[in-house]
Amino acid sequence: MRLLSLTSKAGLLAAVASVAPAPASASNSSYYNPVLPGWHSDPSCTQINGTFYCVTSTFISFPGLPIYASKDLLNWKLISHAWNRESQLPGVSANTTGQQQGMFAATLRHHDGLFYVICEYLGVGDSNLGVVFKSSDPFDNLAWSDPVTFQTDLIDPDLFWDDDGKAYVATQSIVLQEIDLATGKLSQPPIGLWNGTGGVWPEGPHLYKKDGYYYLMIAEGGTETDHSITIARSRNLKGPYEAYENNPILTNRGTDEYFQTVGHGDLFQDAEGNWWGMCLATRSGPEWEVYPMGRETVLFPVKWEEGEWPVLQPVRGQMSGWALPPTNKDLPGHGPFNSDDDFYDFRKGTEIPSNLVHWRVPRQGAFSTTEKGLQIVPSRNNLTGTPFSGTTPELTGQSGLSFIGRRQTHTLFTFSADLSFAPKSVGQEAGVTVFLTQVNHIDLGVVLLAPQSPSFSSNRASGKPQLAFRFRAEGTGVRPEPKIVPIPSAWADEKKIRLQIQTLNATHYSLAAMPVSDPQAKLVIGTASAGLVSGGNGSFVGSLVGAYATCNGAGSGVTCPEGGNAYFSRWRYTGEAQYVSATESILV
Repeated sequence: MRLLSLTSKAGLLAAVASVAPAPASASNSSYYNPVLPGWHSDPSCTQINGTFYCVTSTFISFPGLPIYASKDLLNWKLISHAWNRESQLPGVSANTTGQQQGMFAATLRHHDGLFYVICEYLGVGDSNLGVVFKSSDPFDNLAWSDPVTFQTDLIDPDLFWDDDGKAYVATQSIVLQEIDLATGKLSQPPIGLWNGTGGVWPEGPHLYKKDGYYYLMIAEGGTETDHSITIARSRNLKGPYEAYENNPILTNRGTDEYFQTVGHGDLFQDAEGNWWGMCLATRSGPEWEVYPMGRETVLFPVKWEEGEWPVLQPVRGQMSGWALPPTNKDLPGHGPFNSDDDFYDFRKGTEIPSNLVHWRVPRQGAFSTTEKGLQIVPSRNNLTGTPFSGTTPELTGQSGLSFIGRRQTHTLFTFSADLSFAPKSVGQEAGVTVFLTQVNHIDLGVVLLAPQSPSFSSNRASGKPQLAFRFRAEGTGVRPEPKIVPIPSAWADEKKIRLQIQTLNATHYSLAAMPVSDPQAKLVIGTASAGLVSGGNGSFVGSLVGAYATCNGAGSGVTCPEGGNAYFSRWRYTGEAQYVSATESILV
């Protein structure tokens, strides 16, 4: 990797000069944040026998609660999802209406040979649904159990075993309850531990026992630019807890740093006994306006001397600390590393790659690999749906969007997919999208439109529907005008059209189409600001790039008119650069 003092993509790719990071030594190492780029909020991590494991939040995306593994803290492999099949929580996804409900911050822990993921799902019933998944093999989806469930009004559960073997849950508002992990029963009433230092939303607690003290680390300030990490300790698990006089122990609030919203972290040791921490951060600068990848995971060294308070190194793009574990990507499992590019051709009978996710649990049979590529059976709702009261779930998207995507994991990237699509009914559409939520997305589709469309004035006489490219966007702020461009007549014999999403720079996307047989005939259909997929109605999540198919409300029930299936092949995602400050980028 090379660190370049450039801000434009053209300058970045043409650059020759570079500044190399400091070489690692036995006592020092340098690395760049984020270590889990792309939407990876609320990390919780542990280390077992020299391998590190982390889980992050996923809200209503599915599969949910990804488990990552690493030997060196920098290369993170997706090894499974704790929530990976509808049968684990039947009907829960379809009954969730909100865009930022679902699986909030989880905690990952290991005890007596088993891995545990505890989380709370928002959006069903009058209270939150607490879930505890467990597994003896985190490298296998099917090894994750059906959850033990419990009811709670709070979020962000921690899981802690005391020396006597009893298990406890600490949650938002910072209260403690004993939990029976076989039944989910919680002790009553909850015991208040600490009110924090006065910041709003005391949440995200984690308990650690060290040198005779129980340390209680929490997040305060809300997951925006006032976010921070604070800490207290007690000689007794149930308190009283003494706040550290130098709180907060980690924050970037009130600074002009590129990494903002720093908070909600977890601490753990490596095999050599060195302490490290992971937390979330947003690459936005203090303006906090353009951050399409949302909340990402950053790594920082921690100095924690015997009997003392932990000292957390401030989060920056370039970090330096004691030696990292040696570089090692030798891990089991079939998932990709988070930094990998996508090169997927979707051969018939092959599994859909594990880094591709949906917005809610998809309808059965909506996605499959075929001889023509990845088949997407369209949904009646489009990517926005009709989120109005009284509207049937089939049109809101609760029955599953016909959308599949991967996290945007680079500031600069190019994504493309080849589309084979022969719609039979007006309104049938398939395309590619930058997707944050159903009210924040940027789309380029191929759509069959009625001949009355003003864009087809020269074709009205034929009285036949016509294929066109349609560019449209939803989001917070100024939206570009929708745009319809007839597919050039010279492309009439093309069996596939390549649709492309490309970053022009750190703040704008370009959406284009080209014939597969002649990529040089590229047509740029539209451009849009990444601010449309930053915050707004999706401040907890981050952008996905991927493909969709819809009949835009036609049909009945969950069924579209026949003839609208879309086939995607040659799926390519290529990362080009990461910004580590407002003016510095790393070539990847």
